[in-house]
Amino acid sequence: MQFSSRFTIATHTLLCIAMFQKEYKVTSNFLAGSINVNPVMIRNILGQLSAAGLVKIKAGIGGAYLAKPADEITLRDIFKAVEKEESLFHFHENPNPECPVGRTIHSVMDSKIDTIQLAMENKMAETTLFQLLEEAKKNI
Repeated sequence: MQFSSRFTIATHTLLCIAMFQKEYKVTSNFLAGSINVNPVMIRNILGQLSAAGLVKIKAGIGGAYLAKPADEITLRDIFKAVEKEESLFHFHENPNPECPVGRTIHSVMDSKIDTIQLAMENKMAETTLFQLLEEAKKNI
């Protein structure tokens, strides 16, 4: 299973904002240059991050900046802001109720899938944007 690139693009976006917001106007064109994607994609992601309360955007060429300190933004916050799917795993449609496996697949798997998703989200919550920013600065 593979997620879209929205999560990694959003994380890259927030890292750039955190790194450069005091020195430059961090616009969608500026961010697109770092991420190497179309500015329209950045504007869409910035809209999602703004709706989640992670960034504030000044209209026009005013730029974007963090809406709260980097140490208060976790990978889970970013993931939830940009990934549309509420659940990591999706069951195939209509398992056969006549089959012993098809009939019981949900009772066998549902709680395990919920546990896996919770574990992933909890692990993501352990890493902040500030931690990533500090690591990025060490690698410059």
